[in-house]
Amino acid sequence: MSIRAAVTGEALREPAAETHLREARGAFVTLHENGALRGCIGTIAAVAPLNVIVREMARAASVEDTRFPPVTTAELDALQLEISVLTPMVAISPEDVVVGRHGLMVSYQGRQGLLLPQVATECGWDRETFLAQTCRKAGLAPDSWKQGAKLEAFTAEVFGESTPGESLRE
Repeated sequence: MSIRAAVTGEALREPAAETHLREARGAFVTLHENGALRGCIGTIAAVAPLNVIVREMARAASVEDTRFPPVTTAELDALQLEISVLTPMVAISPEDVVVGRHGLMVSYQGRQGLLLPQVATECGWDRETFLAQTCRKAGLAPDSWKQGAKLEAFTAEVFGESTPGESLRE
């Protein structure tokens, strides 16, 4: 609904919020089109209820991800939506990172990079590649995780659509 409203300019209906959707959590919304990444924006900060965060991140992923042009109405039925609800960040040492379980955030020299847990699995990375790619995402040298970069991990509950455009047709 948020994506369709952002793309078409329609008014956004307020969903009925269940108790668990009122909990403040960080979340990312990822859009795929024909299996390819089409947008991904999120927040690690638990600053608003989950239903508000997901709605805003869905809108942002569709029209604000600077890596892609804004989603068009012609693309809506081909999009698949994935929501990752994050746990709080915890410090982690490189040897404790578990591919497929942990998402990572690296911070070093004023830069930060974050990759969701499913990215490493989807790409077939081992732990060292995952650490290196998270550093690259931050614009750092791939071995910065060995040079004193701060590593934080989180897990995510990931929800997705089995059919493109499933939730966008409402």
